[in-house]
Amino acid sequence: MTVTQPPLSHPDAWWRDAVFYQIYPRSFADANGDGMGDLSGIIDKVPYLESLGIDAVWLSPFYPSPGVDAGYDVANYFDIAPEFGTLDQADQLIAALHQAGIKVVIDLVPNHTSSEHEWFRQALEAGPGSPERERYHFRYSDDGMPNNWGSLFGGSAWASVHELTGKEEDRHWYYLHLFAPEQPDVNWDHPDVHEHFEQFLRFWCVRGIDGFRVDVAHALVKAPGLPDDDVGPDRWQVLDPDEEVEKQPDSGPAFNQPGVHEIYRHWRAVLNDYGEDKLLVAEAWVEPASELANYVRSDEMSQAFNFPFLKAGWDAQAMRHVIDETMEANAAVGAPTTWVLSNHDVVRHATRFGYPCGTDIERGIGPDDPQPDEELGLRRARAATLFMLALPGSVYLYQGEELGLPEHTTVPPEARQDPSWFRTDGVVRGRDGCRIPLPWSAQGPAYGFNETGQSWLPQPADWGRFAPEQQDDSASTLLMYRAALALRARLSLGRGELQWVEAPDGVLAFDNGEHRIILNVTDEEQSIPATGSVIMTSWAGVVSDQDADPCRWDTDTVTVPANGCVWIEK
Repeated sequence: MTVTQPPLSHPDAWWRDAVFYQIYPRSFADANGDGMGDLSGIIDKVPYLESLGIDAVWLSPFYPSPGVDAGYDVANYFDIAPEFGTLDQADQLIAALHQAGIKVVIDLVPNHTSSEHEWFRQALEAGPGSPERERYHFRYSDDGMPNNWGSLFGGSAWASVHELTGKEEDRHWYYLHLFAPEQPDVNWDHPDVHEHFEQFLRFWCVRGIDGFRVDVAHALVKAPGLPDDDVGPDRWQVLDPDEEVEKQPDSGPAFNQPGVHEIYRHWRAVLNDYGEDKLLVAEAWVEPASELANYVRSDEMSQAFNFPFLKAGWDAQAMRHVIDETMEANAAVGAPTTWVLSNHDVVRHATRFGYPCGTDIERGIGPDDPQPDEELGLRRARAATLFMLALPGSVYLYQGEELGLPEHTTVPPEARQDPSWFRTDGVVRGRDGCRIPLPWSAQGPAYGFNETGQSWLPQPADWGRFAPEQQDDSASTLLMYRAALALRARLSLGRGELQWVEAPDGVLAFDNGEHRIILNVTDEEQSIPATGSVIMTSWAGVVSDQDADPCRWDTDTVTVPANGCVWIEK
């Protein structure tokens, strides 16, 4: 039986096979020495970004914010936080990246605002039943919380209005916050909310932005009446391995409601005024893949992050299942598939892969927890990255992974800043470990992050060994990334097709055009049928001299070392 697929949506769009590099501005580079990264620091590093061979950068929030959730609590969507710079500097950064041939994607945070946003301040001042409060989810209840929803940062998803205002009229009134109390959820049934974010899209498109990453894209619309869910108020305890049934914390009536798709269809129409290749990418923790594919239909978003791939772990069977399922689901709507292994919300993959497969580190890692095997983790991370870069579709990289950076697993409790650490009383270690400021030099203050030595999160004492200047060996992680990205572009692997090749258990092998990619997930060397020339390996980088081929060949069979990946030109 032949299955007819719809045509590709936007077949010539730049984002279909682009390599994106996520910049977490506060941790990338600090030009003014205040311990917080800034736009000027990013501008200074544009030549470095260009040398990587990426196609686009994704900038995490740089808007004015109290910083309760590292900028994802936005107080003003139309300006730049003073600690990061000015709108003029944002324009300079956009121009510099465009001059280098790099597209610019920024974060859009539409589920909630900061409690310091003018709308929320007006709502508190206006009082119960006012039009100002209709922009958020205010509810009256004289019998505890309005429902049993829990915050993704721990505790209840409802906060007392009376505790903020002290007004007698606000007793028994609560407002909804799926994240921190300082991040009240907006009400997407209100026309002001729709108008506000349409203005946001237009404002930044005029400034030259090429696309938007939509934060918690699956949470904007809530089920009518806000009914109780099956998870309950403690959304972290339900992940306890002793539970008989693991419940998904991103599920229930607060997530993935049908109404979100109407919003994105409207946004697509707005963006089309500025060019049909404007990117919308969804951060949506939605399963199964067929359900997530609804977000990337031709008249909605361009891409959605492939979190199941990130979560598959060092498991060949799980990886293949995710690859097959997500590529099939996306192909059914004509959309490309994305691939990602690390970002600002998860333990870096160079550390995740240093644990036995299946180890639960979703809560983060602290100094009293079992520590990873760093050497094994990096070897596997390099192999997984090389494998990922050969897959058809687009790729998202997280700043510092090209340096082989591991998680900072021993952040002291007094230095932690993630709200989930505080709201769960330390049960959740949080995400600080993957957000440590980057090392740019082996010596000097803050390892080159700035010239003063200040750092908003503490860097490990050995951070300098990962600096770019320390990675001039052809087999270094940085040079492996540069070489792999250059080959990926030259060979058009992102626009290719995947054809699986029979391989032993624990080995994944596929052809993409005239190239065979082999990943050995086992702890022993494995032999796989193959012919041709090795052009890239995860342990030795580019292979330009076949006399120095790092693989073993036996007629039509190649032997790949444990935890290694190889690219072969047939």
